Amino acid sequence: MVEFFTKLINNFKKDIRGSSLIFVLVFGSIAMMIIIFGVSGYTIFENRASIYKHERNKAFHIAEAGINYYRWHLAHSPNDYQDGTGEIGPYEHEYKDRDGNVIGYFSLEIIPPLAGSSVVTIRSTGWTISAPKAKRTIQVRVGFPSLTNYSMLSNASLNFGFTTVVHGPVHSNGLIRFDGLTDSWVNSHVRVQGGGGPKSFWRYPVPAVDFYGVTTDLSAIRDQADAEGIHLTSSGVEGWYLVFQGDNFDLYKVTSRDCYYGEGVWRRRRQNYYWEGSIHCHDIGNKIFVNNYDIPENGAIFIEDNTWVEGVVDGRVSIGVGKFPVQEPFKKIYITNNLVYNEKAGDDVIGLMAQGEIIVPYEAPYTMEINAAMFSQFESIYHPYYYQSLRDSLTIFGAQISYEGGGWKYTNNNTAYGHVVTGYENTYHSYDANLKYFPPPGFPVGKVYELISWEEI
Repeated sequence: MVEFFTKLINNFKKDIRGSSLIFVLVFGSIAMMIIIFGVSGYTIFENRASIYKHERNKAFHIAEAGINYYRWHLAHSPNDYQDGTGEIGPYEHEYKDRDGNVIGYFSLEIIPPLAGSSVVTIRSTGWTISAPKAKRTIQVRVGFPSLTNYSMLSNASLNFGFTTVVHGPVHSNGLIRFDGLTDSWVNSHVRVQGGGGPKSFWRYPVPAVDFYGVTTDLSAIRDQADAEGIHLTSSGVEGWYLVFQGDNFDLYKVTSRDCYYGEGVWRRRRQNYYWEGSIHCHDIGNKIFVNNYDIPENGAIFIEDNTWVEGVVDGRVSIGVGKFPVQEPFKKIYITNNLVYNEKAGDDVIGLMAQGEIIVPYEAPYTMEINAAMFSQFESIYHPYYYQSLRDSLTIFGAQISYEGGGWKYTNNNTAYGHVVTGYENTYHSYDANLKYFPPPGFPVGKVYELISWEEI
């Protein structure tokens, strides 16, 4: 009996070991198949991902080729924003390998400049034939830089006193004496000297700016004024006076001027005193109201007479002052009072372009602000020397471009370290970065597109 049970137990143990072996073989095979399929699937996935990544890299280079193509196109046709087709885009092009085989395409979207701007947006999307869904898109912005890229630009020598602060680049084709403070480049074609700084920003000699090549004869703004703007001929008396009130302005006719003593002295002859020196007649005496006008949509105002201007501007406007054929005496612009933007952070801009001088006269405020891009084509931008007329401060936000330089203050020993005896004692010049690619209507710009921004979208 005992032997029977012992034999039964031994047989049962053998059956368990056999069953376990079967289970191990079966589940081991299943696990091995899972591992094999998993590794194979992962390998296939990695291979597909690698191929997709490679195709996306090729698509990126194709998109970049589209950008390069259209920048080349603009270099030869600067005002063509329709890829030479005369039709609305997008514009699709083949992309070939070095053997001439078509391996992909790029599609171009061209966004032309806004009115008054030179900034063109180019958007290029590239893909390959083998992976048309693996697309890459690059967008760039290019534009013509304007002369308003400077806080101050002059063909003549410049002198900055120790009470002068400049924010933004300065360039002179002549000598610069700089005793003030700056946070940007001070460039001279000749030399920079003085006690200001930081001197690490001084650069000389640098190439001269070709004023003969960049100065405009104002014909562009005259033509714009004739097309959709405002064109004023001679007033028949002293000139015109514009007072801006946001998006409109009151127009007056100036019938007489006020005069003030300039540089000189009082002398006595017998019982009478007389003035020996200069007299400046730059201020408005009497005026007659003419009408109120809206700022024209294209912002162009051309005036064939001396012009006085002040007020608050809401919008984009350029005032061109001159006569044709060009001849002396040149017509002038007088800034009689504060001339400011409605919003500095907005799209407001004022351009003052004169063949002659741009002058801040005697009756201007003792604390004054000018927001404008000022351009004197043949003369200077300045505040005259007035007898015993010391002012507090003048703040200029924008650009000053002049052929003969100019100035705002005068010292008692004709050096930057002398005490200011007349003019604006403290002057602050700030560069308006918005003007570089978005200058006032009609302002001269460069002829070569510069890259402004690059991004993948």
